[in-house]
Amino acid sequence: QVQLTESGGGSVQAGESLRLSCTVTPYTTESYTWAWFRQVPGKEREGVAQLDYAGRTTYVDSVKGRFTISQDNAKITTWLQMNTLKVEDTGIYYCAADDPPYYSNWDRDSGYPYWGQGTQVTVSS
Repeated sequence: QVQLTESGGGSVQAGESLRLSCTVTPYTTESYTWAWFRQVPGKEREGVAQLDYAGRTTYVDSVKGRFTISQDNAKITTWLQMNTLKVEDTGIYYCAADDPPYYSNWDRDSGYPYWGQGTQVTVSS
């Protein structure tokens, strides 16, 4: 079964940066759609960014211009670069992946069958 392993979370001050990484195993030549979600206690998971199978990116409005989703050439590792972090960015961040056929709504967690274990991001002022 596909497994996603993520890392890179931590505790930082507002204005600082973090880069999260997510690695998929086993290796496959199949093209996946990747996404990052975040969750705050008491609220549903929120789609943050998506990198689709064709290399196109989508971001939630609150992170546009600050976050960037990217991946290596082998498509094994997907990163979420988070710059100018804000307190409201605090949450547990999850990477997710989908294989063909792809779900139509990028920011719906029900569309992603594969999930990482989550990594905590805490931003303090």
